[in-house]
Amino acid sequence: MTLTIREGGPDDLPLILGMLDSCVEWLTAQGRTGQWGTKPLSENPKVAESVAGYMERGRTYIAEADGVPAATLTLSAAPGPYLSHLPSPGEPERYIHWLASDRRFKGRGAGAALLAHAAEVTREAGVSLLRVDCYAGDDRKLVAYYEANGFTPTQTYTSGEQNDWPGQVLARRVR
Repeated sequence: MTLTIREGGPDDLPLILGMLDSCVEWLTAQGRTGQWGTKPLSENPKVAESVAGYMERGRTYIAEADGVPAATLTLSAAPGPYLSHLPSPGEPERYIHWLASDRRFKGRGAGAALLAHAAEVTREAGVSLLRVDCYAGDDRKLVAYYEANGFTPTQTYTSGEQNDWPGQVLARRVR
């Protein structure tokens, strides 16, 4: 299998939402509904607005496995407003949003390739800090995934309508 990474654009929004739906389906099948619930994210207008907004403010990348879209992320200059209560890192950064993969490609390295690409793009921009945040509930497998890809946990937070969604910010130095 050959992995390639291309830049995404507005026409990729339905594809990205489909990948997010694939993640929800996979998580639900495992009984892990705390992260994104049980309903397709593509049915939530706020999610589509969020994904599109980050795409407009940043750069979206799509990893393709033998030409088939397998995973995505968007890279921007800052975290979302939901993290405005956390202290600023005090230096320029690149921030990862909406990393997701089509679960048919689970375990084939598409997500890790995108994270490595994000690190390289960050380095090429002369920025040394790459950050991401993720769901930190249940078994913390997602936090462990980012740690396995070179990130270190920094700040925890809660969000959601009832402030009951546990999140973790992670950072990676790139040089």
